[in-house]
Amino acid sequence: MRRKLAAASAAGAMAVALLAAGGWFCAGRGGNGAGEQNEGEPELVLSMVTNQVGEVPEENNLMEQAIQAYTGVRLKIGWVPPTAYDDKVNVMLAARELPKLLKVNYTPTVISSLKAGLFWEIGPYVQQYRNFSAQPRAFFDNVAVEGKLYGVPIFRNMGRVSLVYRKDWLDAQGWTLPVTLEDWYRVIRAGTVDDPDGNGKQDTYGMMLDKNYNQGTASTLSRLAVAQGAPNKWGVDREGSFIPEFVSAEYLETMRLFRRLYAEKLINPDFAVVDASTIDKAYESGKAAFRLTGGNAQTIQNQLEKLNPAAQVDSAPLKGPEGIRVPGEGGNAGMLVFPKSAVKSEQELQQILGFLDKLMDPPMVNLLVKGIEGRHYKVEGEFTVPLDKDLDFKEVKPYRDTFPNRDEQYHMDKPSKDTDLARKSKLIGYENEQHAVPNPALTLDSPTYAERGKELDQQIADAQTLYIMGKIDDRGWQAEVERWRLAGGDKVAREYKEAYQRVVR
Repeated sequence: MRRKLAAASAAGAMAVALLAAGGWFCAGRGGNGAGEQNEGEPELVLSMVTNQVGEVPEENNLMEQAIQAYTGVRLKIGWVPPTAYDDKVNVMLAARELPKLLKVNYTPTVISSLKAGLFWEIGPYVQQYRNFSAQPRAFFDNVAVEGKLYGVPIFRNMGRVSLVYRKDWLDAQGWTLPVTLEDWYRVIRAGTVDDPDGNGKQDTYGMMLDKNYNQGTASTLSRLAVAQGAPNKWGVDREGSFIPEFVSAEYLETMRLFRRLYAEKLINPDFAVVDASTIDKAYESGKAAFRLTGGNAQTIQNQLEKLNPAAQVDSAPLKGPEGIRVPGEGGNAGMLVFPKSAVKSEQELQQILGFLDKLMDPPMVNLLVKGIEGRHYKVEGEFTVPLDKDLDFKEVKPYRDTFPNRDEQYHMDKPSKDTDLARKSKLIGYENEQHAVPNPALTLDSPTYAERGKELDQQIADAQTLYIMGKIDDRGWQAEVERWRLAGGDKVAREYKEAYQRVVR
Protein backbone atom coordinates (compact mmCIF):
# COMPACT_ATOMS: atom_id res chain seq x y z
CA MET A 1 0.00 0.00 0.00
CA ARG A 2 2.72 2.49 0.95
CA ARG A 3 4.71 1.61 -2.17
CA LYS A 4 1.73 2.49 -4.38
CA LEU A 5 1.03 5.74 -2.61
CA ALA A 6 4.64 6.81 -2.95
CA ALA A 7 4.29 6.59 -6.70
CA ALA A 8 1.37 9.04 -6.79
CA SER A 9 1.77 12.56 -8.09
CA ALA A 10 2.60 15.36 -5.67
CA ALA A 11 -1.00 16.56 -5.72
CA GLY A 12 -2.21 13.01 -5.24
CA ALA A 13 0.13 12.59 -2.31
CA MET A 14 -1.36 15.71 -0.77
CA ALA A 15 -4.83 14.21 -1.01
CA VAL A 16 -3.63 10.95 0.48
CA ALA A 17 -1.93 12.76 3.33
CA LEU A 18 -5.07 14.72 4.11
CA LEU A 19 -7.16 11.56 4.07
CA ALA A 20 -4.65 9.58 6.08
CA ALA A 21 -4.84 12.19 8.80
CA GLY A 22 -8.37 10.95 9.46
CA GLY A 23 -6.90 7.68 10.68
CA TRP A 24 -8.55 5.40 8.16
CA PHE A 25 -6.50 5.48 4.96
CA CYS A 26 -3.84 2.99 6.02
CA ALA A 27 -6.56 0.37 6.36
CA GLY A 28 -5.88 -0.37 2.70
CA ARG A 29 -8.10 -0.82 -0.29
CA GLY A 30 -11.19 -2.96 0.11
CA GLY A 31 -14.00 -4.22 -2.07
CA ASN A 32 -13.96 -6.75 -4.85
CA GLY A 33 -13.55 -7.19 -8.56
CA ALA A 34 -10.37 -5.25 -9.45
CA GLY A 35 -6.86 -6.64 -9.79
CA GLU A 36 -3.49 -5.13 -8.90
CA GLN A 37 -2.21 -2.30 -11.08
CA ASN A 38 1.30 -1.57 -12.25
CA GLU A 39 3.12 0.73 -9.88
CA GLY A 40 2.09 4.36 -10.36
CA GLU A 41 -0.62 3.54 -12.91
CA PRO A 42 -4.40 3.41 -12.43
CA GLU A 43 -6.06 0.03 -12.84
CA LEU A 44 -8.73 1.68 -14.97
CA VAL A 45 -9.39 5.04 -16.58
CA LEU A 46 -13.14 5.31 -16.16
CA SER A 47 -15.05 7.65 -18.45
CA MET A 48 -18.47 8.68 -17.23
CA VAL A 49 -21.15 11.32 -17.76
CA THR A 50 -23.33 12.71 -14.97
CA ASN A 51 -25.33 15.78 -14.06
CA GLN A 52 -24.02 18.61 -11.91
CA VAL A 53 -25.55 21.67 -10.26
CA GLY A 54 -23.21 24.65 -10.14
CA GLU A 55 -19.53 24.92 -10.98
CA VAL A 56 -17.89 21.95 -12.70
CA PRO A 57 -15.06 20.38 -10.62
CA GLU A 58 -11.57 20.52 -12.06
CA GLU A 59 -10.26 17.31 -13.56
CA ASN A 60 -8.02 15.25 -11.27
CA ASN A 61 -8.86 17.41 -8.25
CA LEU A 62 -8.12 16.38 -4.67
CA MET A 63 -11.34 14.39 -4.35
CA GLU A 64 -10.61 12.43 -7.51
CA GLN A 65 -7.02 11.87 -6.43
CA ALA A 66 -8.22 10.49 -3.11
CA ILE A 67 -10.67 8.19 -4.89
CA GLN A 68 -7.93 6.95 -7.22
CA ALA A 69 -5.51 6.37 -4.34
CA TYR A 70 -8.04 4.10 -2.62
CA THR A 71 -9.60 2.35 -5.60
CA GLY A 72 -6.92 2.46 -8.31
CA VAL A 73 -9.41 4.06 -10.73
CA ARG A 74 -8.79 7.35 -12.57
CA LEU A 75 -11.99 9.28 -13.31
CA LYS A 76 -12.71 11.16 -16.52
CA ILE A 77 -16.08 12.78 -15.84
CA GLY A 78 -18.23 14.80 -18.20
CA TRP A 79 -20.46 17.10 -16.15
CA VAL A 80 -23.77 18.27 -17.66
CA PRO A 81 -26.23 20.84 -16.21
CA PRO A 82 -29.32 19.06 -14.82
CA THR A 83 -31.76 21.12 -16.87
CA ALA A 84 -30.27 19.70 -20.07
CA TYR A 85 -29.33 16.30 -18.76
CA ASP A 86 -32.11 14.00 -19.95
CA ASP A 87 -31.93 15.58 -23.42
CA LYS A 88 -28.16 15.06 -23.45
CA VAL A 89 -28.59 11.41 -22.50
CA ASN A 90 -31.19 10.94 -25.26
CA VAL A 91 -28.77 12.38 -27.85
CA MET A 92 -25.96 10.13 -26.61
CA LEU A 93 -28.22 7.08 -26.79
CA ALA A 94 -29.34 7.93 -30.31
CA ALA A 95 -25.75 8.46 -31.49
CA ARG A 96 -24.41 5.42 -29.58
CA GLU A 97 -21.64 7.66 -28.22
CA LEU A 98 -21.50 6.54 -24.63
CA PRO A 99 -18.95 6.46 -21.79
CA LYS A 100 -18.15 3.41 -19.69
CA LEU A 101 -20.42 4.66 -16.90
CA LEU A 102 -23.55 6.76 -17.34
CA LYS A 103 -25.90 8.21 -14.77
CA VAL A 104 -29.50 7.97 -15.95
CA ASN A 105 -32.95 8.69 -14.64
CA TYR A 106 -35.77 6.18 -14.90
CA THR A 107 -37.32 7.70 -18.05
CA PRO A 108 -39.21 5.98 -20.90
CA THR A 109 -36.29 6.54 -23.32
CA VAL A 110 -33.80 5.01 -20.88
CA ILE A 111 -36.09 2.08 -20.15
CA SER A 112 -36.48 1.41 -23.89
CA SER A 113 -32.69 1.45 -24.28
CA LEU A 114 -32.28 -0.99 -21.42
CA LYS A 115 -34.82 -3.34 -22.97
CA ALA A 116 -33.07 -3.03 -26.33
CA GLY A 117 -29.89 -4.54 -24.86
CA LEU A 118 -27.66 -1.45 -25.05
CA PHE A 119 -26.51 -1.91 -21.45
CA TRP A 120 -25.09 -4.76 -19.41
CA GLU A 121 -27.43 -6.64 -17.12
CA ILE A 122 -25.79 -6.70 -13.69
CA GLY A 123 -28.30 -8.68 -11.65
CA PRO A 124 -26.23 -11.89 -11.70
CA TYR A 125 -23.21 -10.05 -10.27
CA VAL A 126 -24.55 -7.82 -7.49
CA GLN A 127 -24.47 -10.42 -4.74
CA GLN A 128 -20.75 -10.97 -5.36
CA TYR A 129 -19.90 -7.56 -3.94
CA ARG A 130 -19.71 -7.04 -0.20
CA ASN A 131 -21.33 -3.63 0.09
CA PHE A 132 -23.99 -4.06 -2.59
CA SER A 133 -25.13 -7.36 -1.13
CA ALA A 134 -25.46 -5.77 2.32
CA GLN A 135 -28.14 -3.31 1.14
CA PRO A 136 -31.88 -4.08 1.24
CA ARG A 137 -32.82 -5.80 -2.00
CA ALA A 138 -35.65 -3.28 -2.51
CA PHE A 139 -33.15 -0.62 -3.56
CA PHE A 140 -32.18 -2.73 -6.57
CA ASP A 141 -35.70 -4.00 -7.27
CA ASN A 142 -36.84 -0.38 -7.56
CA VAL A 143 -34.61 0.23 -10.59
CA ALA A 144 -35.24 -3.11 -12.29
CA VAL A 145 -36.79 -3.34 -15.76
CA GLU A 146 -39.07 -6.33 -16.30
CA GLY A 147 -37.36 -8.03 -13.39
CA LYS A 148 -33.83 -7.47 -14.72
CA LEU A 149 -31.26 -5.20 -13.09
CA TYR A 150 -29.16 -2.96 -15.30
CA GLY A 151 -27.97 -0.26 -12.93
CA VAL A 152 -26.55 0.56 -9.51
CA PRO A 153 -28.88 2.99 -7.72
CA ILE A 154 -27.73 6.30 -6.26
CA PHE A 155 -29.12 5.39 -2.86
CA ARG A 156 -31.65 7.59 -1.07
CA ASN A 157 -33.86 6.73 1.90
CA MET A 158 -36.95 4.73 0.99
CA GLY A 159 -39.06 5.74 3.99
CA ARG A 160 -38.43 9.38 4.78
CA VAL A 161 -41.75 10.26 6.41
CA SER A 162 -41.98 11.03 10.11
CA LEU A 163 -44.51 12.67 12.39
CA VAL A 164 -43.21 16.11 13.37
CA TYR A 165 -45.09 17.82 16.18
CA ARG A 166 -45.06 20.53 18.83
CA LYS A 167 -43.85 18.65 21.89
CA ASP A 168 -44.37 21.62 24.19
CA TRP A 169 -48.03 21.77 23.20
CA LEU A 170 -48.44 18.01 23.51
CA ASP A 171 -46.95 18.00 27.01
CA ALA A 172 -48.92 21.03 28.20
CA GLN A 173 -52.25 19.82 26.79
CA GLY A 174 -51.82 16.18 27.79
CA TRP A 175 -52.18 14.91 24.24
CA THR A 176 -50.84 11.53 23.12
CA LEU A 177 -49.43 10.80 19.69
CA PRO A 178 -52.13 9.62 17.26
CA VAL A 179 -52.35 6.05 16.03
CA THR A 180 -55.93 5.45 14.83
CA LEU A 181 -57.94 7.80 12.64
CA GLU A 182 -60.05 8.72 15.66
CA ASP A 183 -56.84 9.63 17.47
CA TRP A 184 -55.94 11.88 14.55
CA TYR A 185 -59.32 13.58 14.69
CA ARG A 186 -58.94 14.16 18.42
CA VAL A 187 -55.48 15.77 18.29
CA ILE A 188 -56.18 17.82 15.16
CA ARG A 189 -59.36 19.15 16.74
CA ALA A 190 -57.55 19.96 19.98
CA GLY A 191 -54.76 21.72 18.10
CA THR A 192 -57.36 23.91 16.40
CA VAL A 193 -59.90 24.74 19.14
CA ASP A 194 -58.05 24.35 22.46
CA ASP A 195 -55.73 27.37 22.08
CA PRO A 196 -52.49 25.36 22.49
CA ASP A 197 -50.31 28.48 22.15
CA GLY A 198 -52.21 30.14 25.01
CA ASN A 199 -52.75 33.52 23.33
CA GLY A 200 -56.51 33.54 23.86
CA LYS A 201 -57.25 33.27 20.15
CA GLN A 202 -58.32 30.44 17.88
CA ASP A 203 -55.50 31.01 15.41
CA THR A 204 -53.81 27.59 15.20
CA TYR A 205 -54.54 24.32 13.45
CA GLY A 206 -53.87 20.76 14.50
CA MET A 207 -52.77 20.10 10.92
CA MET A 208 -52.44 22.16 7.75
CA LEU A 209 -52.40 20.89 4.17
CA ASP A 210 -51.13 22.31 0.89
CA LYS A 211 -52.44 21.70 -2.63
CA ASN A 212 -50.18 18.67 -3.10
CA TYR A 213 -51.71 16.90 -0.09
CA ASN A 214 -52.80 13.96 -2.30
CA GLN A 215 -50.11 13.87 -4.98
CA GLY A 216 -46.73 12.22 -5.44
CA THR A 217 -44.55 10.32 -3.00
CA ALA A 218 -45.01 13.00 -0.32
CA SER A 219 -48.81 12.77 -0.31
CA THR A 220 -50.12 13.35 3.21
CA LEU A 221 -53.29 11.47 2.29
CA SER A 222 -51.38 8.40 1.09
CA ARG A 223 -48.96 8.46 3.99
CA LEU A 224 -51.74 8.49 6.55
CA ALA A 225 -53.79 5.90 4.66
CA VAL A 226 -50.82 3.52 4.36
CA ALA A 227 -50.20 3.85 8.10
CA GLN A 228 -53.79 2.71 8.58
CA GLY A 229 -53.28 -0.36 6.35
CA ALA A 230 -53.90 0.85 2.80
CA PRO A 231 -51.64 -0.26 -0.07
CA ASN A 232 -48.96 2.04 -1.46
CA LYS A 233 -50.41 3.36 -4.76
CA TRP A 234 -51.47 -0.14 -5.85
CA GLY A 235 -52.34 -3.39 -4.12
CA VAL A 236 -52.16 -6.89 -5.62
CA ASP A 237 -54.79 -9.53 -4.79
CA ARG A 238 -54.36 -13.31 -4.76
CA GLU A 239 -55.10 -13.56 -8.47
CA GLY A 240 -52.41 -11.00 -9.26
CA SER A 241 -54.92 -8.28 -10.12
CA PHE A 242 -53.92 -4.68 -9.39
CA ILE A 243 -56.18 -2.62 -7.15
CA PRO A 244 -55.70 1.18 -6.85
CA GLU A 245 -55.07 2.46 -3.34
CA PHE A 246 -58.05 4.79 -3.35
CA VAL A 247 -60.62 1.97 -3.48
CA SER A 248 -59.30 0.35 -0.30
CA ALA A 249 -61.37 0.69 2.87
CA GLU A 250 -58.46 2.26 4.78
CA TYR A 251 -57.94 4.94 2.13
CA LEU A 252 -61.63 5.79 1.99
CA GLU A 253 -61.79 6.08 5.78
CA THR A 254 -58.82 8.45 5.69
CA MET A 255 -60.61 10.59 3.09
CA ARG A 256 -63.66 10.62 5.37
CA LEU A 257 -61.49 11.88 8.21
CA PHE A 258 -60.29 14.79 6.05
CA ARG A 259 -63.89 15.46 4.95
CA ARG A 260 -64.95 15.66 8.60
CA LEU A 261 -62.04 17.94 9.48
CA TYR A 262 -62.89 20.28 6.62
CA ALA A 263 -66.60 20.36 7.47
CA GLU A 264 -65.81 21.28 11.07
CA LYS A 265 -63.25 23.92 10.01
CA LEU A 266 -60.42 22.03 11.72
CA ILE A 267 -58.00 22.27 8.77
CA ASN A 268 -57.12 25.31 6.68
CA PRO A 269 -59.98 25.99 4.23
CA ASP A 270 -57.59 27.00 1.41
CA PHE A 271 -55.81 23.61 1.39
CA ALA A 272 -56.74 22.91 -2.24
CA VAL A 273 -54.94 25.97 -3.62
CA VAL A 274 -52.25 27.01 -1.13
CA ASP A 275 -48.56 26.43 -1.93
CA ALA A 276 -46.31 24.26 0.22
CA SER A 277 -44.03 27.25 0.93
CA THR A 278 -46.93 29.07 2.59
CA ILE A 279 -47.67 26.06 4.78
CA ASP A 280 -43.97 25.79 5.66
CA LYS A 281 -44.08 29.34 6.99
CA ALA A 282 -47.20 28.61 9.00
CA TYR A 283 -45.54 25.69 10.78
CA GLU A 284 -42.35 27.68 11.28
CA SER A 285 -44.28 30.55 12.85
CA GLY A 286 -46.10 28.33 15.36
CA LYS A 287 -49.50 28.06 13.71
CA ALA A 288 -49.85 24.26 13.52
CA ALA A 289 -49.21 21.21 15.69
CA PHE A 290 -48.75 18.03 13.62
CA ARG A 291 -47.19 17.38 10.23
CA LEU A 292 -46.25 14.33 8.17
CA THR A 293 -43.02 15.30 6.51
CA GLY A 294 -39.70 14.05 5.24
CA GLY A 295 -37.67 14.90 8.29
CA ASN A 296 -37.31 18.68 8.49
CA ALA A 297 -38.03 18.82 12.22
CA GLN A 298 -34.84 20.74 12.98
CA THR A 299 -35.67 23.37 10.34
CA ILE A 300 -39.03 24.00 11.97
CA GLN A 301 -37.37 24.13 15.40
CA ASN A 302 -34.78 26.66 14.23
CA GLN A 303 -37.40 28.99 12.79
CA LEU A 304 -39.74 28.69 15.77
CA GLU A 305 -36.98 29.55 18.23
CA LYS A 306 -36.57 32.94 16.59
CA LEU A 307 -40.14 33.83 17.57
CA ASN A 308 -40.53 31.73 20.70
CA PRO A 309 -37.36 30.46 22.44
CA ALA A 310 -39.49 28.10 24.55
CA ALA A 311 -40.98 26.30 21.53
CA GLN A 312 -40.06 22.63 21.31
CA VAL A 313 -40.42 20.40 18.27
CA ASP A 314 -40.01 16.63 18.23
CA SER A 315 -40.37 13.83 15.69
CA ALA A 316 -41.66 10.26 15.93
CA PRO A 317 -42.25 7.32 13.60
CA LEU A 318 -45.62 7.30 11.85
CA LYS A 319 -47.62 4.53 13.50
CA GLY A 320 -50.97 2.96 12.75
CA PRO A 321 -52.94 0.11 14.30
CA GLU A 322 -50.37 -2.40 12.96
CA GLY A 323 -47.35 -0.42 14.11
CA ILE A 324 -44.97 1.56 11.90
CA ARG A 325 -46.13 1.38 8.29
CA VAL A 326 -44.97 3.90 5.68
CA PRO A 327 -45.18 4.13 1.88
CA GLY A 328 -41.92 3.01 0.32
CA GLU A 329 -40.35 5.50 -2.07
CA GLY A 330 -38.10 4.80 -5.03
CA GLY A 331 -34.97 4.92 -2.89
CA ASN A 332 -32.72 6.46 -5.52
CA ALA A 333 -31.71 9.64 -7.31
CA GLY A 334 -31.08 7.87 -10.59
CA MET A 335 -28.78 4.95 -11.34
CA LEU A 336 -25.45 4.18 -12.95
CA VAL A 337 -25.53 1.97 -16.06
CA PHE A 338 -22.87 0.29 -18.18
CA PRO A 339 -23.05 0.71 -21.98
CA LYS A 340 -22.01 -2.40 -23.91
CA SER A 341 -20.51 -0.21 -26.63
CA ALA A 342 -17.92 1.15 -24.18
CA VAL A 343 -17.58 -1.68 -21.64
CA LYS A 344 -16.28 -4.43 -23.89
CA SER A 345 -16.09 -7.46 -21.63
CA GLU A 346 -17.54 -9.11 -18.56
CA GLN A 347 -14.16 -8.69 -16.87
CA GLU A 348 -14.23 -4.93 -17.43
CA LEU A 349 -17.83 -4.77 -16.18
CA GLN A 350 -16.85 -6.54 -12.98
CA GLN A 351 -13.88 -4.22 -12.56
CA ILE A 352 -16.21 -1.18 -12.69
CA LEU A 353 -18.68 -2.84 -10.33
CA GLY A 354 -15.80 -3.52 -7.94
CA PHE A 355 -14.87 0.16 -8.07
CA LEU A 356 -18.42 1.25 -7.25
CA ASP A 357 -18.63 -1.28 -4.43
CA LYS A 358 -15.38 0.07 -2.94
CA LEU A 359 -16.93 3.52 -2.83
CA MET A 360 -19.25 2.14 -0.15
CA ASP A 361 -16.34 1.12 2.11
CA PRO A 362 -16.21 3.25 5.28
CA PRO A 363 -13.21 5.31 4.08
CA MET A 364 -14.95 6.23 0.85
CA VAL A 365 -18.28 6.89 2.59
CA ASN A 366 -16.41 9.30 4.83
CA LEU A 367 -14.86 10.97 1.78
CA LEU A 368 -18.10 11.24 -0.21
CA VAL A 369 -20.17 12.41 2.77
CA LYS A 370 -17.68 14.75 4.44
CA GLY A 371 -14.74 15.33 2.12
CA ILE A 372 -11.11 15.59 3.22
CA GLU A 373 -10.18 16.17 6.85
CA GLY A 374 -8.55 19.53 7.38
CA ARG A 375 -10.01 20.90 4.17
CA HIS A 376 -13.71 20.13 4.37
CA TYR A 377 -14.16 19.05 8.01
CA LYS A 378 -12.37 18.73 11.33
CA VAL A 379 -12.66 16.32 14.26
CA GLU A 380 -13.99 17.54 17.60
CA GLY A 381 -14.07 14.77 20.19
CA GLU A 382 -16.58 12.13 19.13
CA PHE A 383 -17.88 14.15 16.19
CA THR A 384 -16.78 15.79 12.97
CA VAL A 385 -17.60 19.40 12.12
CA PRO A 386 -17.79 20.88 8.58
CA LEU A 387 -15.35 23.71 7.91
CA ASP A 388 -16.76 25.49 4.87
CA LYS A 389 -20.23 24.88 3.40
CA ASP A 390 -19.37 26.65 0.16
CA LEU A 391 -16.27 24.49 -0.31
CA ASP A 392 -18.29 21.38 0.45
CA PHE A 393 -20.88 22.38 -2.16
CA LYS A 394 -18.19 23.06 -4.74
CA GLU A 395 -15.79 20.16 -4.15
CA VAL A 396 -17.57 17.34 -2.27
CA LYS A 397 -21.25 17.45 -3.16
CA PRO A 398 -20.73 16.68 -6.87
CA TYR A 399 -19.24 13.30 -5.94
CA ARG A 400 -21.68 12.67 -3.08
CA ASP A 401 -24.56 13.13 -5.54
CA THR A 402 -22.94 11.07 -8.29
CA PHE A 403 -21.75 7.87 -6.65
CA PRO A 404 -23.57 5.24 -4.56
CA ASN A 405 -23.16 5.67 -0.83
CA ARG A 406 -25.21 5.24 2.29
CA ASP A 407 -25.14 8.00 4.87
CA GLU A 408 -22.51 7.99 7.59
CA GLN A 409 -24.94 6.53 10.16
CA TYR A 410 -24.23 3.16 8.59
CA HIS A 411 -20.46 3.33 8.73
CA MET A 412 -18.79 6.10 10.67
CA ASP A 413 -17.26 5.90 14.12
CA LYS A 414 -17.35 9.69 14.31
CA PRO A 415 -20.68 11.02 13.03
CA SER A 416 -21.17 14.61 11.99
CA LYS A 417 -21.94 16.91 14.86
CA ASP A 418 -25.65 17.57 14.84
CA THR A 419 -28.53 18.25 17.18
CA ASP A 420 -30.30 15.38 18.89
CA LEU A 421 -33.47 16.28 16.98
CA ALA A 422 -31.78 16.19 13.57
CA ARG A 423 -30.07 12.90 14.40
CA LYS A 424 -33.35 11.42 15.64
CA SER A 425 -35.13 12.44 12.44
CA LYS A 426 -32.46 10.76 10.32
CA LEU A 427 -32.61 7.62 12.41
CA ILE A 428 -36.39 7.41 11.92
CA GLY A 429 -35.84 7.57 8.17
CA TYR A 430 -33.31 4.72 8.30
CA GLU A 431 -35.45 2.52 10.51
CA ASN A 432 -38.49 3.13 8.31
CA GLU A 433 -36.80 1.00 5.63
CA GLN A 434 -37.85 -2.05 7.63
CA HIS A 435 -41.47 -0.91 7.56
CA ALA A 436 -41.73 0.50 4.03
CA VAL A 437 -44.68 -0.79 1.98
CA PRO A 438 -43.55 -1.15 -1.65
CA ASN A 439 -45.47 0.12 -4.64
CA PRO A 440 -45.78 -3.08 -6.73
CA ALA A 441 -46.31 -1.09 -9.94
CA LEU A 442 -43.22 1.09 -9.52
CA THR A 443 -41.14 -0.62 -12.24
CA LEU A 444 -43.93 -2.18 -14.31
CA ASP A 445 -44.89 -1.17 -17.84
CA SER A 446 -48.30 0.22 -18.72
CA PRO A 447 -48.54 1.84 -22.17
CA THR A 448 -51.84 3.40 -21.13
CA TYR A 449 -50.33 4.96 -18.02
CA ALA A 450 -47.33 6.21 -20.00
CA GLU A 451 -49.75 7.94 -22.37
CA ARG A 452 -52.53 9.06 -20.04
CA GLY A 453 -51.26 8.61 -16.50
CA LYS A 454 -51.08 12.30 -15.60
CA GLU A 455 -54.63 12.85 -16.78
CA LEU A 456 -55.96 9.85 -14.84
CA ASP A 457 -54.09 10.83 -11.67
CA GLN A 458 -55.39 14.39 -11.88
CA GLN A 459 -58.96 13.23 -12.33
CA ILE A 460 -58.83 11.19 -9.13
CA ALA A 461 -56.96 13.94 -7.23
CA ASP A 462 -59.65 16.47 -8.21
CA ALA A 463 -62.41 14.07 -7.16
CA GLN A 464 -60.75 13.55 -3.77
CA THR A 465 -60.69 17.30 -3.19
CA LEU A 466 -64.37 17.60 -4.18
CA TYR A 467 -65.21 14.81 -1.75
CA ILE A 468 -63.23 16.28 1.13
CA MET A 469 -64.82 19.70 0.56
CA GLY A 470 -68.30 18.14 0.61
CA LYS A 471 -69.11 18.96 -3.01
CA ILE A 472 -69.77 15.31 -3.78
CA ASP A 473 -70.96 12.56 -1.43
CA ASP A 474 -70.05 8.85 -1.25
CA ARG A 475 -72.21 8.19 -4.27
CA GLY A 476 -70.53 10.96 -6.22
CA TRP A 477 -67.12 9.64 -5.25
CA GLN A 478 -67.99 6.14 -6.49
CA ALA A 479 -69.18 7.70 -9.75
CA GLU A 480 -65.80 9.43 -10.12
CA VAL A 481 -64.00 6.13 -9.51
CA GLU A 482 -66.14 4.49 -12.19
CA ARG A 483 -65.35 7.35 -14.57
CA TRP A 484 -61.63 6.78 -13.87
CA ARG A 485 -62.01 3.08 -14.62
CA LEU A 486 -63.73 3.73 -17.96
CA ALA A 487 -61.25 6.47 -18.91
CA GLY A 488 -58.36 4.03 -18.76
CA GLY A 489 -57.86 3.11 -15.12
CA ASP A 490 -59.03 -0.48 -15.58
CA LYS A 491 -56.79 -0.82 -18.63
CA VAL A 492 -53.80 0.39 -16.61
CA ALA A 493 -54.60 -2.20 -13.93
CA ARG A 494 -54.79 -4.98 -16.56
CA GLU A 495 -51.48 -3.91 -18.12
CA TYR A 496 -49.82 -3.90 -14.72
CA LYS A 497 -51.14 -7.40 -14.04
CA GLU A 498 -49.77 -8.66 -17.37
CA ALA A 499 -46.38 -7.04 -16.74
CA TYR A 500 -46.31 -8.39 -13.18
CA GLN A 501 -46.99 -11.93 -14.39
CA ARG A 502 -44.11 -11.67 -16.86
CA VAL A 503 -41.75 -10.65 -14.05
CA VAL A 504 -42.78 -13.21 -11.44
CA ARG A 505 -42.73 -16.22 -13.77
